[in-house]
Amino acid sequence: MHGPSPDTIYPMEGFPQICFLKNVITRPNIEVGDFTYYDDPDGVDNFEKNVLYHFPFIGDRLRIGKFCAIARGVKFIMNGANHQMGGISTYPFFIFGNGWDVARPRSDELPYKGDTVIGNDVWIGYDALIMPGVTIGDGAIIAARSVVTADVAPYTIVGGNPAQMVRPRFDAQSVRRLQSVAWWDRPMDWISQHLDQIRGGDVDALEHAAKIDFLR
Repeated sequence: MHGPSPDTIYPMEGFPQICFLKNVITRPNIEVGDFTYYDDPDGVDNFEKNVLYHFPFIGDRLRIGKFCAIARGVKFIMNGANHQMGGISTYPFFIFGNGWDVARPRSDELPYKGDTVIGNDVWIGYDALIMPGVTIGDGAIIAARSVVTADVAPYTIVGGNPAQMVRPRFDAQSVRRLQSVAWWDRPMDWISQHLDQIRGGDVDALEHAAKIDFLR
């Protein structure tokens, strides 16, 4: 058992609505890990269309880990959407030129929240909205139509507007152990051989499999 190739664009024959996302990305400021998939019956090219206000001159990146599941309609708002808020008006006069470019703010006057980072094995539900500079930890679940305005801890389920914790998926110690195992970084043969432990709920079993493999 070797599993599908991460370099396949459409891993499910007859279902072109599902793609391994890294193989269709064209923007250099978007990074996607192996086996992360996007599902959109209206076309997989919609993914990049839904990464909004992502201007190269700003320099922020969208970084998505491995084995993530991203549903139709998920949108990422990037730092280019931010307006200067320290003055009386938030209107971006300078972008229209014709003399108004003298109102261009200094770089330290613009709100900049950094890269948007999605961990590994993250499930982002239908129509969710991810705001600039957010970090979503490994193993997190984002409920459909959530608006994520703040960081999400690993292995946490969040939902709502703004998204709030619904519940942790595992206790804190188990989360640390799962991140130490980091099954998504292991060789494909190992992953294929341990699918039962990866998809099961027994942290001890997965950790044991990882230790046995290490000792061999």
